[in-house]
Amino acid sequence: GLARLQFRGPARCFDTEEACLDAVLAGAFDEGDVLIIRYEGPRGGPGMREMLSTTSALYGQGMGEKVALITDGRFSGATRGFCIGHVGPEAGAGGPIALVRDGDMIAIDAAAGTLDVELDAAELEARRKAWKPRTTDYNSGVIWKYAQTVGPARLGAVSHPGGGGETHVFADL
Repeated sequence: GLARLQFRGPARCFDTEEACLDAVLAGAFDEGDVLIIRYEGPRGGPGMREMLSTTSALYGQGMGEKVALITDGRFSGATRGFCIGHVGPEAGAGGPIALVRDGDMIAIDAAAGTLDVELDAAELEARRKAWKPRTTDYNSGVIWKYAQTVGPARLGAVSHPGGGGETHVFADL
């Protein structure tokens, strides 16, 4: 278990796991930071890769309990520390994780089941209106098609009818 159930700190935002891992390996973060890896969910990845490299590197540096890590990507049972994964709605769908900026204060209370960015509603709405989908290298082909049709992680990240939460499906599955 965790030594503490609350964590509060400034956000450090990364739009890929590789960018976060590079920062961790370079020591370009501080104790108390909340590292955010976004655009790694089913649509944003596309896919939902496991974020084990970054958590392993943090533990290898002795920082596993000194920072928090939040992602719309996936964790397995091998992950340790103050890590929150499978966050949704994901950044690739314009979820709140896409609106967080470096320095925003993040408050986590595992006992209460809350995860908050300490911003007022007007600021969040302004950021939501200004948000643009991230461009990727996948502009055609099967990976692009998957990203366009995949549903959220909470519904299984599937791309068949019903996977996106449709209210009416024209198929018998």
